[in-house]
Amino acid sequence: MNDNRNMIVAIVLSLVVLLGWQYFIAGPQLEAQQDAQQAQLAEDAQQAGSSAPVALPEGASGQVAPGAESGTAVQSFVSREQALAASPRLIIDTPSLSGSVNLEGAKLDDLRLKDYRQTIDEDSETVILFSPKGSNAPYYAEHGWVADPGVQVNLPNADTVWTAETSGELTPSSPIILSWDNGEGLTFTRTFSVDENYMFTVEQEVQNNTGENVQLYPYGLIARTGEPETAGFFVLHEGLIGVIGDEGLQEIKYSDLAEEGSIRPGRTDTGWLGFTDKYWAATLIPNQGTDFQPNFSYSAGTQNFQTDYLADPVQAVAGGTATSSSLLYAGAKVTSLIDGYQEALNIDNFDLMIDWGWFYFLTKPMFWVIDWLYSLVGNFGIAILLVTVIVKAIFFPLANKSYVSMSKMKLVQPKMTEIREKFKDDKQKQQQAMMELYKTEKINPLAGCLPMVIQIPVFFSLYKVLFVTIEMRHAPFFGWIQDLSAPDPTTIFNLFGLIPWDPPSFLMIGIWPLIMGITMFLQMKMNPAPAEPAQQMIFNWMPVLFTFMLATFPAGLVIYWAWNNTLSVAQQGIIMRRQGVKLELFDNLKDTFKRKPKEESK
Repeated sequence: MNDNRNMIVAIVLSLVVLLGWQYFIAGPQLEAQQDAQQAQLAEDAQQAGSSAPVALPEGASGQVAPGAESGTAVQSFVSREQALAASPRLIIDTPSLSGSVNLEGAKLDDLRLKDYRQTIDEDSETVILFSPKGSNAPYYAEHGWVADPGVQVNLPNADTVWTAETSGELTPSSPIILSWDNGEGLTFTRTFSVDENYMFTVEQEVQNNTGENVQLYPYGLIARTGEPETAGFFVLHEGLIGVIGDEGLQEIKYSDLAEEGSIRPGRTDTGWLGFTDKYWAATLIPNQGTDFQPNFSYSAGTQNFQTDYLADPVQAVAGGTATSSSLLYAGAKVTSLIDGYQEALNIDNFDLMIDWGWFYFLTKPMFWVIDWLYSLVGNFGIAILLVTVIVKAIFFPLANKSYVSMSKMKLVQPKMTEIREKFKDDKQKQQQAMMELYKTEKINPLAGCLPMVIQIPVFFSLYKVLFVTIEMRHAPFFGWIQDLSAPDPTTIFNLFGLIPWDPPSFLMIGIWPLIMGITMFLQMKMNPAPAEPAQQMIFNWMPVLFTFMLATFPAGLVIYWAWNNTLSVAQQGIIMRRQGVKLELFDNLKDTFKRKPKEESK
């Protein structure tokens, strides 16, 4: 009975770890982080004084008074295509991206991801990342210059139409150069380059022919109108994000920023900031080693969420030029690419763009192993089955010791029953006698928990890998499982598609969740049934509860759990036979299904 009780405790502990860590650990730390951000904001405001440049205006370019909403006027277009057609553009065409650069404002506001589609249907549209103002979901990146307060300089803004100095498209082998003359002696040039993946380089230059020195501040911003639809899971951050120097990772929810209005970390010379979705991201990467002021803001009037930076000033001496360069990542959160950029470009903690979670030290290695196995077998589902075997092999000595201890407990069941009968009216003496028996027989009563407990971190890390990594998105297994990151699409309640009816989501109990439930039921039946009716009920209904719970989880996770249960049943059965312990499985199954008729016959 004790080993059954231990099993139940281990299962409950699994739920506590999976569902409680966010509330007790991540939540308080996030609140403390936000409090620190606000304190830093107040300190920066006191230290900045009158020497600070004008704060970057919302969604606009050029020198604009604080609070102005230049460039944010709402335009009405029937479709995204009409919004694109309303301004002159240069085509973007790379192996990974398609879209265009808007010559009005010289901004990136049209990007599609060639390698990713909205659904698993091959005819589905490619994923849209950036969209222009006037569409139903504006989302764009912009760069420019800001002047000191009170200095009158005609700077390019969101409505400025730039001239293309190069013909053709923006490709990995052909950058595009745009220019604009302010008519007062300043000529602005902006050069866009892009690699074969998702990294843009934006180079800005100012030619000064005014006869006087000019000081300007380069900036970059990403603006997004309205709060986008998110997955809404507590284990995944979707919203504004950044790594800001010594302040580290900043994860800001849309709702929190809408309430705060502005979050302004301290100045730094390393880091990056932007927006992250479940699988996609757009981030600004200022020139590392040059001071800049990061900022996250929200305007209730325009419903614009914005992340931006304002860099230290550059001097354009009379007759000379001033330059500024920065990077922009806009695309899919592919682990190998992001890790490669972090190393090659020395971007501080760029890999945190992917939400590996608080168990980072387990989650990322788990992904590496699965990805490596995938490179060998060509199927992520098989890779998950193989990594389950590897994990079993790693923990075999510990699990073997645990199962041996459980087998010894079964051998002393008669003695345990005798002790309970002898001291049934004295619980203290009963417990003392039990402990003496454990000591004599060299049994660890908690050993039954170990096989369940040791797989908790593995379970959680695999869950994160399946849920947050784009490599798992739309990754097929076999048969009806065409997306390991999505729940099993079948359900027993329409006979797996034979009945033309779409059950509600809570009735989507597919084939793999049923297999998982059956294997979990068999694993529990390897042990003697608890003597207490309440424990028997929990023991019998636990697999059913888990079947309904895990039916909504990614199919890859359910496949892992079912396969892990199968291996555990086989391992425990072999060890029990070697220890000379009777295998209880078939007798317990027989008793489970015949208990009720026996009770009625009495």
